[in-house]
Amino acid sequence: MRILVIEDEERIAASLRRGLTAVGYTVDVAHDGIDGLHLAREHRYAAILLDLMLPGLSGYQVCARLRAEGNNVPVLMLTAKNGEYDEAEGLDTGADDYLAKPFSYVVLEARLRALVRRGGARLSTVLQADDLWLDPARRACGRGTDRIALTPKEFAVLHCLLSRPDEVVPALDVIDEVWSADYTGDPNIVHVYISAVRKKIDIPFGRNTIETVRGAGYRVNARA
Repeated sequence: MRILVIEDEERIAASLRRGLTAVGYTVDVAHDGIDGLHLAREHRYAAILLDLMLPGLSGYQVCARLRAEGNNVPVLMLTAKNGEYDEAEGLDTGADDYLAKPFSYVVLEARLRALVRRGGARLSTVLQADDLWLDPARRACGRGTDRIALTPKEFAVLHCLLSRPDEVVPALDVIDEVWSADYTGDPNIVHVYISAVRKKIDIPFGRNTIETVRGAGYRVNARA
C-alpha cells in the first residue's frame, strides 16, 4: 500500500515515514501543498495524510482540488488546530477523517487502516489472474481456496503487476510504485522480489503467472 504524507514539519514527516514503512507501507513525502498536489495527481495512493497548514497551498486547497478533479483517494487531515469549525471545514472540503496534533501514533495507524479498508471496498479492488487472487482491502492472497502468505513488499510487487494484466511493466515502474518516488538503490531489487513472489504463487502450483520479458520488464499472464 502506497501512502502520501504531505507535512511541512520535517521531523513529523520523517517520523511518520519511519513508522509507516516499518509496518509495510510505501511512503512518499512532500513538504508543501504544491509538491503534494503534484504527487497526488501523478501516482495512485491508498491514502493521503494531509497537514492543514502548508506553504504553497493549504491542506484545504489540496483536498478541494483533488475532489474537484474526481480524485477520491482517502484523505486523513492532520492539524495543530482542534476547533470544531476547523474540523468541519476540513470534512466539507472532502477529507475523510481528521486528527488533531499531537496525536497518538497508534490511533493514527488505526484510522489509516480504516480509511484504506473503506477505500478498497469502494473501489472493489480484488485482482485476479485465473485462480490467483489478491485482495488489497483485506491484504490477502491465494490460489482458489489456498491462502498464500506474502510479505508487505511481495504483496505490493504482485499488486503492481496484477493491476496491469497482460501488460509489460518495466522494473522502474515497479520501483516507482512499490518503493518510493525518491528511491536510489539497486534496481535489481525488483528481480529479487519477483523471484520471491514466484516461489510462493507459481512454483508450488506448477504455474508461470509472472513472465520475464527480457530487456523490457515483467508481465502477468492472466490465463496462467
